Amino acid sequence: MSLVISWIDVGALEAIPRQGARVVATPRGDVAVFRTHDDGLFALDDRCPHRGGPLSQGIVHGHAVTCPLHNWVIELASGAARRPDEGCSHRHAVRLERGRVLLALPADAGPEAAGHG
Repeated sequence: MSLVISWIDVGALEAIPRQGARVVATPRGDVAVFRTHDDGLFALDDRCPHRGGPLSQGIVHGHAVTCPLHNWVIELASGAARRPDEGCSHRHAVRLERGRVLLALPADAGPEAAGHG
């Protein structure tokens, strides 16, 4: 049985600053959508695997984000913490279509509100 997903429009690419993030509220928790310096798009649960810090408020550098609470570095492509730290934030599929950022969510987890940030 395959997981049914829905793609939700979270806004224009230009609405997410380079090396920044936008938060999308869902029934399963906030998702941070990141835009890198080279216009890469990544989406992770907005919780650091260490102590739940808001990754969307962290510093984006290269294809990683540093948690604002305890400086853990999280790889955007995998959600994994860089060594020596261990843990992982859940990844979400994200894509760009006609200048709009689309986020994949399970069909029963539509957005409560288009993000802020």
